[in-house]
Amino acid sequence: MIPVIKVEGNSIAEVWERSLIELWEKGISIKTEYDREKDIPSKDCTMIMVIKEPFSEPRIHLAFPGGIEDLEKYRQEVVLGIHDHWINPEEKKWTYTYHDRLANYHIPEKEEKINQLEYIINKLSETPYSRRAQGITWIPFYDPFTYDPPCLQRIWCRIVEENEDLFLNMNTHWRSRDAYRAAFMNLFGLTSLQKYIADEITKKIKREVKVGQYVDVSDSYHIYGESFEDFKKRFLSSIEKRDFYNPDHTKSRTLRSDDPIAISGFEYGKQLIEMEKKTGKKGTLF
Repeated sequence: MIPVIKVEGNSIAEVWERSLIELWEKGISIKTEYDREKDIPSKDCTMIMVIKEPFSEPRIHLAFPGGIEDLEKYRQEVVLGIHDHWINPEEKKWTYTYHDRLANYHIPEKEEKINQLEYIINKLSETPYSRRAQGITWIPFYDPFTYDPPCLQRIWCRIVEENEDLFLNMNTHWRSRDAYRAAFMNLFGLTSLQKYIADEITKKIKREVKVGQYVDVSDSYHIYGESFEDFKKRFLSSIEKRDFYNPDHTKSRTLRSDDPIAISGFEYGKQLIEMEKKTGKKGTLF
């Protein structure tokens, strides 16, 4: 039986950390379609993450496998679609981006495209309590046959009023998720998209819409067997040796997004993006 695990907390860093600990301790061992002959089975579960305040600090977990510049690049990829032009399955390159599927959803054989993000913004601007404000990514006669189908399946949004303030709640649904190598960046990018939608609705209705609760549901939330050693060295080691948050960066496993180190990392990411635009290749300043 696949265990169903639910974790709750305030920040994305807090909830992601708890989700990995719970998965590691309670997940089942099961093979994946990507395993090589000598790979050990993955750890897997169905995961529900409830993040009450997606922009509460500290927002960045330092044990995710990447740099702060990668968070900025991924944010712009999801919110602004900066990598939509990389889609080229004929050349065995990307088969999708989440932004392209949400903002330019289309049947490959037809030119007509549907901007589902625009629909969500317009729908909730007119009817904040609507249950119909959603966007999907899956193309049923195309994705099952590709080598890299999208993990994110659907986003769903609704506005609630609490103490005379408006809050945009967002739920996301995933068929499959690399919990260790991808999930934190997903959380960072999708909550950034949540803020973008809230800000756009604010502009349309001339009333502030704040970022509310974010709920993240994964059918398969897993750590690949090939990642176990790195997971132990990077993630579990940081749990044992560092505080959850400490202003002394050498003693902390998280970082505020307004910390000078984080801001510098975001700026570096923006510089890499500008280099990508000029060269058409992934940028590096070194």
